[in-house]
Amino acid sequence: MSKYDNLDPRTLAAQALGWEDPSTGAVVPPVQFATTFTRLPDHGQREYFYARYGSPNAVHAEAVLAELEGAAAALSFASGLAACTAPFHALMQGDHVVCAKPVYHGVIAWLEEFAEARGLEVGYFANGDLDALKAAIIPGRTKIVWLESPANPMWSVIDIAAAAKIVHEGGALLAIDSTCATPVLTKPLELGADIVCHAATKYLGGHSDVLAGMLATREVTDFWRRIEDHRRLAGSTLGAMEAYLLTRGMRTLFLRVERQCANAMKVAEYLAAHPKVARVRYPGLKSDPYHAIAAKQMQGGFGGMLSFEPKGGREEAIRVVTSCKVFKAATSLGGVESLIEHRRTSEGKTKTDTPEALIRISVGIEAAEDLIADLDAALARI
Repeated sequence: MSKYDNLDPRTLAAQALGWEDPSTGAVVPPVQFATTFTRLPDHGQREYFYARYGSPNAVHAEAVLAELEGAAAALSFASGLAACTAPFHALMQGDHVVCAKPVYHGVIAWLEEFAEARGLEVGYFANGDLDALKAAIIPGRTKIVWLESPANPMWSVIDIAAAAKIVHEGGALLAIDSTCATPVLTKPLELGADIVCHAATKYLGGHSDVLAGMLATREVTDFWRRIEDHRRLAGSTLGAMEAYLLTRGMRTLFLRVERQCANAMKVAEYLAAHPKVARVRYPGLKSDPYHAIAAKQMQGGFGGMLSFEPKGGREEAIRVVTSCKVFKAATSLGGVESLIEHRRTSEGKTKTDTPEALIRISVGIEAAEDLIADLDAALARI
């Protein structure tokens, strides 16, 4: 039981767990840049020893996320991809991994380039297909299943509770990349997942100014300790300034996500009715094939991410992206500013099933009317 059980998560986030400086009363933690810490007079070790093992700002950020996710513990990393791949590094040679497709293309790229060289075997299945998930697991050999929900960049949603049951029956751990759902909308650990991952650069940081990743765990197990050891020995610990910015970002997480969800719904509804749009992918739309599942496990909104395909194909899609003025043509997501990109261009040489005409949008906190007017003008150029 958490000592914060009587407080709403919105309060915990806004106050960064109620932190205040014991000597000055400051309500914002200072940035502690020290990389090493003196020992006690008897040469015993203090809470902090050396920054690669953990530092005050990083530990504070981890504590905030752990509370928001209802986790037993959390770890911060130097990037989202460092967090995503840390569980794979903790596996042993000969272990079997199952990964959904689509998920964030960086995870697929790592598995395809490095998993075999590390002695790991990898199987894939279509994200959202529970029968395919069950078929992909090799009982006794599959150690971890990696899912993402909603899944980038086409926003399929998987029933996490049902997936957890299948994964655990197969003797494996379930890890969920919940970057785009955030703890505001979905609590994967409460639904049965073992580990939840966040590319914290995105919604948790929220201002496109910090590179960070985070993992949180339902239980502190031997496997979790191996992930801790990997982070320490690989040197992928989060820096002090980045951890400070991350905590600052999480303080406004609920406000930002609520606004982004509201804006995204308006943009999705506009695009769904537009005669020059062939398809919109957003689980908040009642016409979306994943709407029912999303409505069951996403509380308070359907996220700020959506994708659409204009009629005409790749060249028309790129023309729409380059014609936008309010939306910024850039890769990433989750910031206060709205971003737009032709997704296949951003994915580069990664093997992908992303449609050639797919445009991915990260909806920010601007006036929805301005975003819609910008898209309207861009689509008029088709």
